[in-house]
Amino acid sequence: MVQLSKRLETIANMVPKGGTVADIGSDHALLPVFLVETGTAQRAVAGEINDGPLQAARKQVAEAGLNDRISVRQGDGLDVISPGEADTIVIAGMGGGTIADILTRGEAAGKLSGVSRLVLQPNIGERIVREWFLSYGWKLVQERLLEEDGITYEILVAEQTSSCSDAEEHNRELYSKELPFAGFVPKELRLLMGPYLLSAPNRVFLEKWSAYADKLDRMIEQIGKSEALEAKRKRDALIEERKGVKEVLACLSEYVIS
Repeated sequence: MVQLSKRLETIANMVPKGGTVADIGSDHALLPVFLVETGTAQRAVAGEINDGPLQAARKQVAEAGLNDRISVRQGDGLDVISPGEADTIVIAGMGGGTIADILTRGEAAGKLSGVSRLVLQPNIGERIVREWFLSYGWKLVQERLLEEDGITYEILVAEQTSSCSDAEEHNRELYSKELPFAGFVPKELRLLMGPYLLSAPNRVFLEKWSAYADKLDRMIEQIGKSEALEAKRKRDALIEERKGVKEVLACLSEYVIS
């Protein structure tokens, strides 16, 4: 059986049992092979656009003896699947903007038909992904934050619902209700930092956002050297964001869950 990294193992644990999963940008197809070998997925599609990883994925699947249950396909984003073919889609290791673009194009082409769960791990731009969920009526149901080899990863899980009003109500409450440790946090900060992650802060969370606040300090100082009007507007926005992040960290630091 293939061995997964901590990041991929966490993603695998978020895939529902018994269905068909499409892993977009599958690289060496480690995740689809693991999911099928463990019985989590009945079938899988490993999608990859580049020739090198595509061949590596085909080799991995063949060596596992799973050519009849895992289809390795070359294509861009959700082009590799047909509408209704998969019930779970995994996209990991890309920027949030890229993931949102893939989902938007897939939605327009009907490729999200029959998909009930999205398991997404953006390397950056998690806020963009959360905003996509809101725009397209998906319910954000779970978030995980983990550290591996000095790198921090966020994993976001969303589910489709047959009722738009149900999704709207869920998301409205998610981004407005008081949080256990931080009380009321503005929607923009929840989109940035993660509503579920804010509800269960841990050491990794505090370290990530403390480093982000330090990064904002440097950006504000650099932008402050410009006298352009647009630079001033950008600086003011960053100052406001830094203020919010630091206020949240101050509230959460005494409640951190190790």
